[in-house]
Amino acid sequence: MSRDALIIGINTYNYERYNLTAPAQDAEAVAKLLENYGDFKVTRLPAVKNKQNNTIRVGQKTKVTLTQLKEAIVRLFKPNGKPPDTALLYFAGHGLREDLGISQGFLASSDVNQDMGNWGLSLQWLRRLLQESEVRQQIIILDCCYAGEVLNIAEADPGDRGKGRDRCFIAATRAFEKAFEEVNNNHGVLTAALIKGLEPKQDRWVTNYTLVDLLNQEQNAFPQRPTFSNSGEPINLAHRFAGVTNIPAPSGQGICPYKGLAYFDCTEEDARYFYGRTALTDELLEKVRVGNFLAVLGASGSGKSSVVRAGLLYQLQLGRRLSGSESWQIKIFQPGEHPLNSLALAFLDSELSDIERATQLAQAEELIKKGSEGLRQIISVADTPKLVLVVDQFEEAFTLCQDTSERQEFFACLFDALPKTDKLCLVLTMRADFFSKCIEQEYSGLAQLMQQHSVVVMGMSEEELRKAIVEPAKQVELEIEPALVEQILADVADAPGYLPLLQYTLTRLWEERTDNCLQLKTYVQLGGVMGTLRQRADEVYEGFSEEEKAAVRHIFLELTQLGEGTEDTRRRVLQPNLVNQRYGEKLIETVVQKLADEKLVVTTEIVAKGGGAERVAVVDVAHEALIRHWSLLRSWVSENRDAIRIKRKIEMAAQEWKQEGKPEEMAFLLQGTKLINAEDYVNQYPWQGQLNSDAQELIKVSQEVRVRIAKEEEQRQELYDRIAKEEKQLREKQERLLKRFKFGVKLASLKKIIARRSLNNNDTIP
Repeated sequence: MSRDALIIGINTYNYERYNLTAPAQDAEAVAKLLENYGDFKVTRLPAVKNKQNNTIRVGQKTKVTLTQLKEAIVRLFKPNGKPPDTALLYFAGHGLREDLGISQGFLASSDVNQDMGNWGLSLQWLRRLLQESEVRQQIIILDCCYAGEVLNIAEADPGDRGKGRDRCFIAATRAFEKAFEEVNNNHGVLTAALIKGLEPKQDRWVTNYTLVDLLNQEQNAFPQRPTFSNSGEPINLAHRFAGVTNIPAPSGQGICPYKGLAYFDCTEEDARYFYGRTALTDELLEKVRVGNFLAVLGASGSGKSSVVRAGLLYQLQLGRRLSGSESWQIKIFQPGEHPLNSLALAFLDSELSDIERATQLAQAEELIKKGSEGLRQIISVADTPKLVLVVDQFEEAFTLCQDTSERQEFFACLFDALPKTDKLCLVLTMRADFFSKCIEQEYSGLAQLMQQHSVVVMGMSEEELRKAIVEPAKQVELEIEPALVEQILADVADAPGYLPLLQYTLTRLWEERTDNCLQLKTYVQLGGVMGTLRQRADEVYEGFSEEEKAAVRHIFLELTQLGEGTEDTRRRVLQPNLVNQRYGEKLIETVVQKLADEKLVVTTEIVAKGGGAERVAVVDVAHEALIRHWSLLRSWVSENRDAIRIKRKIEMAAQEWKQEGKPEEMAFLLQGTKLINAEDYVNQYPWQGQLNSDAQELIKVSQEVRVRIAKEEEQRQELYDRIAKEEKQLREKQERLLKRFKFGVKLASLKKIIARRSLNNNDTIP
């Protein structure tokens, strides 16, 4: 059975602004997998020869013309001789879209020149070629912008099943989206998942259907949504044959079994390396079996998220520990700044089209507005015997949500829904130091629920901790010096919140391993569990320029939520909100990428292949351990705590003002001490850069209204003074007239008296 594959990865273009870094590397990785495990005859494009070992690989800097691209694809699907039984096309590079009257998608060759009408290889042409091809099994994988247009084939031609044709289409995006490339990954988003999916298990075929199953599982982990269409019978893609010695099995030595500052998630891959929490996982499963509410509490760094995800939720998915739980739906979300919106988003179906998702979101938001009854309605129509709703980092309802009314509505929606449906199981993870916040008010019975149905995550026993260190290493044939294990156990004994530091240290040890062994001397050089993260963060910081260092300080301060009676916490921030007049977009983009590469921040930032300004970016510290244990960051926060508080208050006021429609009434503006504090902030903390545009506008409008009111007050005072003066003058005139009148009256009276006396005395008046 003949199996041909054409693997294309184009990095280099005539226009340098189009140049990429990942496609050729992506293509070579896929090519090797197909050669080693798929029995494919692989043709690479562009192909370059390694003179040292005589091997062929995908060229990193070699260009591919449109003619070369088209001819290679024709040779694959419509060769002059007998066509192969199976043909696979993989393309990594730019996709372009022309919107001149008719919207068309293209695969960009190196010589694209849009001004001259050369957009590359038309997807419509490719669609027709595939329809006319006699190849019985066709696999097309496109990791590029606008690749989704080719999926229209699934509508026009459902696979020619009557002719026995099997097809698989996988594309990085839909037609109206751009493909994205993770800045902290060596591969494109789609290809990274493909490589994982094409890695076969022992004596088990990877087919197009099992590959799509994995992509379905992985797509929620990426902002990008791969799309796919399968028709016909399964197509075998890769297989590891037992007992075959001429194909070297990939060594687990290239896999790091530790998670750094990230949590273990509810995936098979993460669960494989999750050890030391068996007893706690059993306890959580029992709580879920007998009840519908569970609060998992613990100190920051105690492993709450990991045990819930890789322990409880993964076991529920397997259905091996709790009968029937494999059919349960699981929804996970974090409250964020607007928890009601986050709750609605948790119920979106990722497999729907964007238009359908938008409609679904609008419906969910309307129901959530109805409170607990609306949530009950959402759950009642879910096609599942039970829905497990997980609110991870529940403390964000207190730290990030500043609207007390929304917080209360969120709590009422969740907790009042529990007695209304037996399909809901609510699981929370929360830092233990926020427990007092939960009992400050009634909060729909939250305090009672917490007291009766909570599990506190304690530190691991020595045996559990030993398993967490040693067992993951065994899974990838990694050696650890016994003395190193004993030293780590001694260093973390009775240390609070050590797990993220431990995982980070083990990850750094793996990166610095010698002869596939983790060594004690390396551990000492790194600074031990308590010093590795701090030392590495300092090293990364010192590697920046002075301008970048200022941006690093700005970024980490923005990512820190100040505690109010509790420890400081993390704060997720949209990357555009990190940009201001002092710290420009390019500077922030560069610094965030470097920090993400060093795994000091976790970022969902994605960069569009094909240029363009569109980007989706949310930045977060890798773990709160960084806030607690990086002394430099702690000093920044301590020195600028007052400034941060003032800034956040100003921007919060600006947000509320914007929500009200930016009115100019004094009740909605900054006035008095608040305005003075805002002006002082702008003058006293120039290193922070300007406030966001809404805050700046609020201050400006408040100042203008203050000036206007002062001027109006001055004018009123002048009017009052003028009126008072005129009134005084009038009074004085009236007083003079009155005096004259009184004098006249007195004179007249005197004359009358004299006259009467004269008459009485018979005198004559001259």
